[in-house]
Amino acid sequence: MRQYLLLAVALTVACASRTSSSNPASVTTHGEWIKYANASGDSVRAYVAYPERKGKAPAIIVIHEIFGLTTWEPTVADDYARKGYVAIVPDLLSSRYGMSPVADDSGRKLVATLTPAGVVADLDATYGYVRALPATNADRIGVIGFCWGGGMVWRYAAANPDLKAAVVCYGPLADTSLLRTVQAPVLGVYGENDGRVNNALPEISRIMAAMNKPFVADSYPGTGHGFLKPGRQGSGTESAAAAQRDIDAFFAKHLERK
Repeated sequence: MRQYLLLAVALTVACASRTSSSNPASVTTHGEWIKYANASGDSVRAYVAYPERKGKAPAIIVIHEIFGLTTWEPTVADDYARKGYVAIVPDLLSSRYGMSPVADDSGRKLVATLTPAGVVADLDATYGYVRALPATNADRIGVIGFCWGGGMVWRYAAANPDLKAAVVCYGPLADTSLLRTVQAPVLGVYGENDGRVNNALPEISRIMAAMNKPFVADSYPGTGHGFLKPGRQGSGTESAAAAQRDIDAFFAKHLERK
């Protein structure tokens, strides 16, 4: 097993008890903003949400889109906490720039400056932090990412053999050589009308099948790129709800088992 060194004690900068925005009648979860160090000693800012359940919970790392960390991703973490997981969303711009900018275009330009090695280092720090939490079942950690973050799921699954589940939401994969070191089962979630990303799926599926690695992928009718986020083509539809049910079932299968 890889060794992860937690380089700094987390600093809580804000905390709140909130209700999942997707279901206002659901149970509340405890969420807080924290900071921890990566291997270079740079500070990573993140939001972590805790479930209300007995014992140790499996954990999910949430990787944001190309726009940086927005107000949407913490609601995703809250939703997974409501479902029984410790969920953490690192701001992958924070170790270089302090935090993501408010404007989407500014965030996109800054994300373009990140290196794959730097992103993996910040995700390693996030994995080490959430794995060490008393609330977490250290052997049951998965990852999910959206858009650019979905592409980073491929990269991080290739870098971290200890992940137990990986969900790629319409994330591109330019370098199929990464697939050689992916160990976790992978679920791919794609918009029907997202040819830019989907055109690579047959080759990815072929390579994963040839290596006998578990990869299940589906596209959802009437949806486009980014459809799990409000405001995108297909969001709020039965197709989006079906995709979320498939994701939930996948995580339950691979993270909740004993």
